[in-house]
Amino acid sequence: MSLQHTEAEGDRPLIPRPERTPGALRAACAVVAPQLLTAYDQVKDQALAEAVQHGSLKPVHAYLDHWAALIEIERHPETAKAYHRAEYLAHVSTTPEEARGHLTTASGIYRAAAEAVRAE
Repeated sequence: MSLQHTEAEGDRPLIPRPERTPGALRAACAVVAPQLLTAYDQVKDQALAEAVQHGSLKPVHAYLDHWAALIEIERHPETAKAYHRAEYLAHVSTTPEEARGHLTTASGIYRAAAEAVRAE
């Protein structure tokens, strides 16, 4: 499932795509996925601590990339619904094959979101 495909079916974004900055991503998260704010703050703090510890901005870039992709998913209600459903079904699957199928769906949605953010 690609984001372009779901948009064509009426999965319009709730908000414009935010800039890839900590403040803009957090503000977008507060609108489209407020239940994730605590996790967002924890990951940001961890990335900053790792950046200082290792003298590298790689952890900060990784956190920004990851959260930009998650926010991209959450901006599109039907895409977010499909993503969360696939994650849930993978978690409750009774066989590895079943879980793998749902994880493949979730990872495809995530990958499409990450590509959409990178393309901008």
